[in-house]
This record gives sequence, C-alpha cells and structure tokens, in this order.
Amino acid sequence: MTKPKLALVGNGMAGVRALEELLKLAPDLYDITVFGAEPHPNYNRILLSPVLAGEQTVEQIILNPLSWYADNGITLHLGKTVVEIDRIKRVVRADDGTEAPYDRLLLATGSNPFILPVPGNDLEGVIAYRDIDDTETMIEAAKVHKHAVVIGGGLLGLEAANGLMLRGMDVTVVHIMPWLMERQLDDVAGKLLQKSLEDRGLKFRIGAQTQALLGSELGRVRAVQFKDGTEIPADLVVMAAGIRPNTALAEKAGLHCNRGIVVSDTLQTITDPRIYALGECAAHRGIAYGLVAPLFEQGKVAANHLAQMGIGRYTGSQTSTKLKVTGIDLFSAGNFMGGEGCEDIVMSDPFSGVYKRLVIQGDKLVGACLYGDTVDGSWYFKLLREGRKVHDIRDKLMFGESHLGDAGHQGQSKAQLMADSDEVCGCNGVNKGTICKAIKDKGLFTLEDVRKHTKASASCGSCTGLVEQLLMFTVGGDYSTAPKKKALCGCTDVSHQEVRDAIREQHLLTIADVYAHLGWRTPNGCSSCRPAVNYYLISTWPHAAKDDPQSRFINERSHANIQKNGTYSVIPRMWGGETSAAELRRIADAVDKYKIPTVKVTGGQRIDLLGVKKEDLQAVWNDIGMPSGHAYAKALRTVKTCVGSEWCRFGTQDSTALGKLLERATWRMYAPHKVKFAVSGCPRNCAESGIKDVGIIGVDSGWEMYVGGNGGIKTEVAQFLVKLKTQEEVLEYTGAFIQLYREEGWYLERTVHYIARVGLDVVKQRILNDAEGRKALWDRLQFALQGEPDPWFEFDKAQVDTRQFIPIVPVAADATQGEPA
Repeated sequence: MTKPKLALVGNGMAGVRALEELLKLAPDLYDITVFGAEPHPNYNRILLSPVLAGEQTVEQIILNPLSWYADNGITLHLGKTVVEIDRIKRVVRADDGTEAPYDRLLLATGSNPFILPVPGNDLEGVIAYRDIDDTETMIEAAKVHKHAVVIGGGLLGLEAANGLMLRGMDVTVVHIMPWLMERQLDDVAGKLLQKSLEDRGLKFRIGAQTQALLGSELGRVRAVQFKDGTEIPADLVVMAAGIRPNTALAEKAGLHCNRGIVVSDTLQTITDPRIYALGECAAHRGIAYGLVAPLFEQGKVAANHLAQMGIGRYTGSQTSTKLKVTGIDLFSAGNFMGGEGCEDIVMSDPFSGVYKRLVIQGDKLVGACLYGDTVDGSWYFKLLREGRKVHDIRDKLMFGESHLGDAGHQGQSKAQLMADSDEVCGCNGVNKGTICKAIKDKGLFTLEDVRKHTKASASCGSCTGLVEQLLMFTVGGDYSTAPKKKALCGCTDVSHQEVRDAIREQHLLTIADVYAHLGWRTPNGCSSCRPAVNYYLISTWPHAAKDDPQSRFINERSHANIQKNGTYSVIPRMWGGETSAAELRRIADAVDKYKIPTVKVTGGQRIDLLGVKKEDLQAVWNDIGMPSGHAYAKALRTVKTCVGSEWCRFGTQDSTALGKLLERATWRMYAPHKVKFAVSGCPRNCAESGIKDVGIIGVDSGWEMYVGGNGGIKTEVAQFLVKLKTQEEVLEYTGAFIQLYREEGWYLERTVHYIARVGLDVVKQRILNDAEGRKALWDRLQFALQGEPDPWFEFDKAQVDTRQFIPIVPVAADATQGEPA
C-alpha cells in the first residue's frame, strides 16, 4: 500500500522537531521529504553565538546529522529553496526545479531579519545575523577588519557584539530604545546589563537613530551616520534589529496571512487544512512566537494531528525568558513592567550585580525580572502559571524557594530540592522527574546522553547547570553505571579504548592513520575527536608520533588561558609554590611595562597575570623569564606545598623540597586531563593533599600517598594507596601512577573517574604488587619527558605558531572617513 506523502518546507528547529515527534507517534505513516534552503542539516540556531565567539564549532551544534535523515527514510534536499506551492496538484517546487508531491504539507519557513531601510544597506560588509553563513562571514571579517557596529541591542545583537569583540574587533552597539533588551528587561536591569558589558569592552550608542551607512570607493561600508549628523567607523555592520515572519511562499500560494501564516489550534492553515504551519512563520490567535519553547509545543500538536490521533490542540503559550547574555544570567516572565493596580517588590544590589523585581496583582505573582541571580526563575514562573496566591509566602518571596521552611539550610543543591513535577528545561518542557527517570532507566552517564534522550538543555542551554546537578546526584559516585562502550564522538562508533588499542597494536603514528584504519565517518574528524586522538598518539608513541598543535584546543595553541574579554591569563611556574625576590621583581616590571590590569595569587600558590593582550604574550614570557605554568593545558598544573619541617614547628617532613622534586620531574607532562599534586609536611594537611590527583602527606616514619582526589564541581576525597619511606620512592610511585593514567585514561577523564572505571584494586596491582612493571612505568614517563620543550621559550621545538601573536593591522581608512556627508 502506498504511503501518504508529507513534505516539510524548512529544515530548522521547529519543523524538524515536529518530524521527531511524528516519528515517535507514527514512524511508518508517511513518506517524508524535507527541503532546506541552507546546505546544512538541522542545527541549533540558538548556539550560533558560541560558534561566533570561538567556544563551539558548527559540527558541535548540529542537532540531526545527515545519518538521522537516512536512518528514518527521509528524502532530504539541502540548498534548495521552495518557490512555489501548487495546491491543485499538491506539489511543491524548488528554485532548481526539484518537485515533491504531498498529501500533507508542513510549512516552517521561519523568519527574515529586518534590514533597516536606510541608504547604504546593500554595501559590502552589511549583513544580518541569522544563519551559519552569516556567522562565518563575521568570523572572516574579524580576521582583517577592526571596527564593527551592531544595530540592535536585543539578545541576538548583544551576542553578536560579544562574539566579534572576542574575535578582536572594536565593537559598538547601536540601540534606538532607551535601554537594552527592553522586551525582556526593565530599565534598571537593562542599564545594569549595559554597565557590565561596557566594563568588558563593548561600546554603546543608546537612543541613536541610524540615518545612513556610508561606503568607501571600493563599495564596502566604512561608517555609520546618525540622525544628529555624527558618525562612527564601521568595517562591518550587523543588522540585529528584529525579525519578520517569512510568509512570501504562503502568500504566493493564496494562504491567508496576517502577521504570519494564520493557523488554527491544530496548526492547520485556515485556508487549506492539508497545509500546516508552525514556528516563527505562523500566527496563532494573532501571535507569532519567536522563542523556542512555544515552537516546540506547536511541533508536538502538529505531530499529534498529522499522526491522525486528532486530540492535540495548541491554545497558546505563556512564555518566560531565561537567557545568558555573554555570561550574565537574565530571567523575565509575565508582566514584569507592572502598572496600574500592581505592586512591586524590588531588591537591588548593584555592587554584586544582582537585581530582582517581582510584580504582584490581586495577591498573585504576575511578573518577574531577574538580573545576575536567576536560580529561582523556574519557581517564579511556576507560581505565575499556577496563579497561586502568595500572601502566606510574601515575606519570603524575594529570597526564593529555598527559604520556604527549613529547605535551603541543608547544604543541598537546588536540583535536589526540586519536586519531580518542576520544570527544568523550559524550551522543551522537560521536568525533573522525566530527567531523573531517564538517567536511572537508561543508564545515562553524560550530559550529551541526557540531551539525546530527553532534549533537556539541548536548545538554549540556560538549564545546563541544573541538568548537570541532576545527573550528578542521580548517578552519584557510582561511575560503574557508565556505559561499557561509548563512542568517542559523532564521527565514529569506536570507543576511546578501541582507539587506544588500535594505536598501540597497529603502531599508528598520525591522526590520518587512525582515521583511515578505523574507518572514520568524517575524514577530518571534529573538535571533539582530534584532540583526543592526538593525545593518544603522543602518549602511546612518545618522540615517534608527532604532536599536531592544530588538533589542540585554543588555550594549548596559544599557551595561555583565554579570558571572556579576549585577553589572556599568564601563570609562570613556581617550583612547589616557592619564589624569589628576583622573580617577583621581573613579574612586577612586566605588569607595569605591559599595563596588565590584574595580578592575583592562585589557589595553587602561583601568581596569575590577568588581562594580557595576545600580541604581548611572547614579550611577557620573555621578560618574566620563568617556565610555563601550563595553567592552560591538559597537563601537570601545580604541586602545592606547605612550608614543612624546614620552618613549621608541627612539620614532620620537608614537604617543600619534595614538592619541588616532584614538580621538576614531571612539569612538562601532558595527560588526559589537568593534573594537580600536593605535598603536606604533616597530617594537618595544610596543602590540601586529600583532594588532589596525587596527594603526599608526611608522617613520622615517611610519607603516605593518596590518589584520585578532585576539588572540582563535585569534591572527591583521594584514596589511600601506599605508605613510603623515602623521597625516591615517592617519585617512582607517583611517576608510575601518573604514567599508568597517561597510558590508560580516556581523554578528558580525571584521575578520580579513571580509578572509578578500572577500580582501585587494578591500580594497586599495577603499582604496588608488580615492582618490575612499576619501574617500567616510571622509566617510560621519564623517557617521554626527555627533551620536552618549554613552549614559552622553545617555539620551534614546541611547534608554536608565532604568527598568531602578530596584531591585526586595520585596513587604511578612506580619506574622507569621519567627515560629514
């Protein structure tokens, strides 16, 4: 029997989500054809900002790879724009002539960016910000141009401005309204946001009206001119001034449109019931929604109706906005502006960057606006939706859910205090109970697993921290629930261990060899697998396999920690935390010479120079003249020590001397993840040895060795391994343990997780019970570190690409730039 045919026009988040829901309900009901105007599979448009900022890659934001379409029997036409709907013949036609018949048609054509109707809006360098192509255009422009202007101070505009600033551009945001994000924030929160962003380097022209974009003789934009006659330079202009529903195709087909394609509660167009519309192109009860959560709700209803169940109805969405603008948390819901008949409860702490405004009307919470602290946003939204009277909790309302009763004074996380029915992911409508049940029933172990099975945190990402908390306390410390085989990344079905085994057994020496031998699906891999494979090669075959710097993360390529404002953090190495007057003088001189804004003592007993410009890095390293602290790398970070018996009246052993020996023996060592040591001179443990990857504690008869500690988001206490008598034994046992971890740990797996995976008994067998094997491990580590260069000074040997430190020289300005037109 021939299946009915379903065609989807629009390969974005809303349309494909509807297909996902349909495939759950009726996987074999339709022959499905999808048209996408872009050449990419379905991706998360919300995460374009991290791609622009260099925090993620395009591959990482793909929601449904090409294999998903093939696995579900979907015919996919990429890079083809549908230009005609023949409602009589029930056929859609693309611009290249491709046709697809339909029995049911789903329109998810999204929206178009609003381009200001001003002279010069067609100049080269004037773009919108809606898709991957726009993002890549901005990334390329940032490489060669200096001045950027973003028109629009909403969420999209601010994210674009932040990303361009992180790419090294001088960025000005032009916003015609009196304060930023006026649809999501009140004036106080908007101005707090502006000040915070100005402190990070962004510039603003608030209330300015753009009159024209001025071009150079070469036809590229060179300046923005305002209504008052003033100008600012602009090599790139990004229009982020709003969107309009894309209804051109529907209007051409004779479908009724009014601020969108008009649809009923079943998401059917009122003109033709065979045709459905959803997402930003659809107008339901006079509203066209632009947030993800309503679009996904529409997708569920459309899928229910297309599956011939006929019971789904969409009656509109009550929306909240929980956002993270360039690292600043924001939340708003309901009538947060208040008005006649409303009361405001306000808490403002500008010094701490926290502002809360709750609006009450008729003993009910009707609106909320939060800046800086949004942890109770979901609770306020729940009160708002339920219409609960608040007279009995009014005195505690501002302080959040945790202050009701005694909850919140028990040291528990926010996630643990939530009820199972409480919503965690607003975009996808996923509550705590659903997430915890999936984790338990399906044996989920990672954030990616939870996203795959529940969709929680897979859209805007603002609930990621909460999902991680749920994962943490649901799984707990029992890492045995981890799947025995987990694919290294989406490029392959091969696990970390299978990659390690193949490299050793087949004597593979290059990334290309690994990909060819193991049949990688993506010839060049991705940003997840390349660093892992590169590490496995150089740790398995030191000196034979060559390090590939381009397969490392940005911090390890620049050999400094990139900060959120695009500057860098430099931490020189201080052996065992000990320094000298000469070193301190050199650091102080460098701080003055290069105008480094912040100097901080770290938790690892070192000095951190924060705010170093990239072009100054080499000179700063040279002037300081101290070894790299590797604070940016998957490597040995610090060996923390107390003063020990040399100075302390309680000290039983010389911890500083041993700490310096350990650090000098292992300091150039790369590992699956960062590694921290500590040496305490007595059981008082002032160096916090109990939460380090290797902790050494001095006792009267020698030293106690502990392994697998972690002071991170979930503190793990190190486990006792062995008692040793001499410093030489400490070096050998520590080196052997770390080399075992280097050879067998999975990339990005901390020592605590490695031990949990293989078992402490296995570690004891290899280190304590096999003296010959232990010595061989220690010897292999020393061999691997022989001749390992200091990347701050041995550039050629460390394969440091010094071209990255050359400052970008802006293109010479047009001679008339800056003069009134």
